[in-house]
Parts: sequence; C-alpha cells; structure tokens
Amino acid sequence: MCNLYRMTKATAEVARLFGVQNAMTGANLGEEVYPGYPGAVVAQGDLRRMTWGFPLAMKGAKGQLLKPRPVNNARSDKLGSYMWRYSFEERRCLIPMTGWAEAEGPKGAMTRTWLRLPDREVFAAAGIWRASEEWGEVYSMVMTDSCGAAAECHDRMPVLLAERDYEAWLRGTVADAKALCVPFEGAVMLDRTTQKWSAR
Repeated sequence: MCNLYRMTKATAEVARLFGVQNAMTGANLGEEVYPGYPGAVVAQGDLRRMTWGFPLAMKGAKGQLLKPRPVNNARSDKLGSYMWRYSFEERRCLIPMTGWAEAEGPKGAMTRTWLRLPDREVFAAAGIWRASEEWGEVYSMVMTDSCGAAAECHDRMPVLLAERDYEAWLRGTVADAKALCVPFEGAVMLDRTTQKWSAR
C-alpha cells in the first residue's frame, strides 16, 4: 500500500496542468508526502491543501483517547463500507503526483522503490475526501490490485487515472467511478534505491 508519494512540481504548475484554480497561494508543501501530512488535491474545481489520511480514533489499554491515526489508503473493494461510502459517493478528488514509493527488502533494512509513469511526468491517483474535526479537510488514496512492473514490489497500487477519466471520477455516477477502480494497464517504471525506507 502507498505510504509515501512525491509531488515535485510547484502548485501553480499543477493547477495549470489540471485546469483548475490554485487555492494554495503561499502554501508550503514538501516534495515528499507522508500520511498525516499536507498534500495538494484537486477537488470542487480547485487545487486545495488537505491532510493525507482520514483520522481514526485510537484508544489506549486503559480506554484513554490517543492521537488519531491517519488512514491514508482506501481499498477499492471496501469503498461501500461505512468509513468510505459517503465520501466515495459524494466527494471524490484527484491526487496529483510525480511518483509513489513502496518498501522492499528485509524487515529493519527496507529501502525505497519509486514508481512512476514513463509518459507522464505528472499524473493523478483517485482519491476521496471529507471534512474532519481533527485536521480539517482530509483525503485518502484509493487502492486496487497491482499488475505489471508494479506487482514486483507490492500486490496493491493506487488507482491511476487517464486524463480522459478525470471528469468521470470527479463528477460521474458511483457506477462510473467504480468502473475506474481497476489495475493500471499502462507502463510503470521502477527505480530501486538504497535509500532507507524510514529516512524522514
């Protein structure tokens, strides 16, 4: 599952590429996005700053409330569950990225493998979003089965959308959107690195 992705383009350039208004003037975002941190998403005609991950309430051994955990991935076969259903039906978004990472190697010595599309420097993963009391607007990335080169490092990958499918994902029917939650059929490039997975 994706727990790290990159967006190396400036927000003004991303807004131009996706044909939306930039609502993030002056926003300071890192090029690498982790769960619980802010990222840029396309929603309701704007490029907006949201936190990656729906907050999940956590309790300690004695019942005390702990810091919420960000649930940053929504499995495509679970979109009808209570946690995701209403966001999937009513609030879908695009998550612009230039690549995503998976961890490979033995436990304790995992390294980053970056995945990207060879024919698109910036592309979009399917996302859903909602407002939260804890972190304001939040988003989660929709995941499906991996195929091709992506399956070499994980059995799941983000739902990647062709440009022609952006409108159907954002404003189509639930059936239209569900039909897009399929393994990506295009080429995916792998870049295996020696960088430790937990490098942050």
